[in-house]
Amino acid sequence: MKRMGMIFRAKANKALDRAEDPRETLDYSYQKQLELLQKVRRGVADVATSRKRLELQLNQLQGQTSKLEDQGRKALALGREDLAREALSRRAALQQQVTDLETQHSTLQGEEEKLTLAAQRLQAKVDAFRTKKETIKATYTAAQAQTRIGEAFSGISEEMGDVGLAIQRAEDKTQQLQARAGAIDELLASGALDDPTGTAKDDIAAELDRISGGTDVELELQRMKAELAGGSAPQQAIEGGSQDAAQQQSSQPPHKFDKQ
Repeated sequence: MKRMGMIFRAKANKALDRAEDPRETLDYSYQKQLELLQKVRRGVADVATSRKRLELQLNQLQGQTSKLEDQGRKALALGREDLAREALSRRAALQQQVTDLETQHSTLQGEEEKLTLAAQRLQAKVDAFRTKKETIKATYTAAQAQTRIGEAFSGISEEMGDVGLAIQRAEDKTQQLQARAGAIDELLASGALDDPTGTAKDDIAAELDRISGGTDVELELQRMKAELAGGSAPQQAIEGGSQDAAQQQSSQPPHKFDKQ
């Protein structure tokens, strides 16, 4: 089970490594940093809001304290010491609240300053990471393009390898078809194959057609001469032409196939 688990993790790691794009990883990391910066800024805004609320309460309590002090002074001027004492007692209670609020206000103000400083530092870090991220992405893209160009020139890339194989197959098929066409022409010319259209003839048939064609032409020429001469010469001219043609044919050297 341990070995199977190790093999599975190795396969998964290799698959993830192939699927991982450093540019996408950098963009994701930058996005997470932006989200963290946004959270810090919201924290600063919340602390500032609480501080502002305490300031409003402090101003209100300080106004009430001043009002009670004035009332106690007026009551004492009128000889109402009891009212003056009550006003001063209430003023002392409010003063305690003012002191507590001032302590909280000071604490919130310190937290706000810390968060503001942290947000500024994080903003600077995010800006630096963005610059570095874009530089790395540009370098990676350039290296990837250079690698693909080098593979294309050297012919070791998968795409160029497929193109080379396709060209080789096309050349092989072309040569095979040319060889087959030449072989068929030779077989038709030698008479080993029959031409169903009747257009192809072997050497013997071509020679016989040539001899017959020459004899017919000579006979037709003798007949026309006899007609032009007039009289009963046509028949004699034709017979004479036949004899001349026969003598001419017998005087020609024997064909290479006559021995057969």
